[in-house]
Amino acid sequence: MTEPNQKSWMRRRAEEALSSGFQHAYETVRVEPSHFLMQLQSAYELPITNFQGVYSLPLETIDGLSERIVRNGMKFAALEGASLGLGGIFTAVPDLGILATITLRTVQKLSLIYGFEYNTEEEKVELGMAMLAAAGVDMGREWIEKEVVSRFVPRVIRRIAVQASGEVVEKWSGRIIPIASSAIGAGLNYWFVRAWGERARTHFHARHFEIRNGRKGRKLVTFNVPPSLAP
Repeated sequence: MTEPNQKSWMRRRAEEALSSGFQHAYETVRVEPSHFLMQLQSAYELPITNFQGVYSLPLETIDGLSERIVRNGMKFAALEGASLGLGGIFTAVPDLGILATITLRTVQKLSLIYGFEYNTEEEKVELGMAMLAAAGVDMGREWIEKEVVSRFVPRVIRRIAVQASGEVVEKWSGRIIPIASSAIGAGLNYWFVRAWGERARTHFHARHFEIRNGRKGRKLVTFNVPPSLAP
């Protein structure tokens, strides 16, 4: 098998694994808002009874919590990458499926932290837009507004799987060496969730700020995203 064909095969497998992982996470292992709210109340003693209450909290508090959410996702992904990475290239595909689940759950938690519960169609689209932003994909507001959720979500999942596979396949080539692949897998998973989590944070922060202040176009108070993570 030639090198170009090998890369093409890996890319296809990566897209399939990521697409399946995102779809599975969206349908079966989504973050349950009520349970996550209780966790936040218990761990951080937040004085809120629902996620709309976050609009009464200082924005700095929300940003601080969202940063912790991303860091926790990064650590979990690194541990998972180190464990499955012991198998080298043979565990790369199942690892991508699990990585997709960790990433989506991290973005869902960010969505809730910033007051978007993804219960209504509008909120589900907002979650999809955040995932596109996390992937560095711009599909255009006009296209998004014309879509319905039943078509929007599958197309978003497929598009971010294509984008994500392109980001990771070349970097994961080091996993053909089993001894080194554990450390490589941990580092790449850590980087992946960090990059996508920070992009999603930027998206949700901006949308939350717009709603909090009741209008668009106002100058945003933003946090810095490293240039290497920019879409």
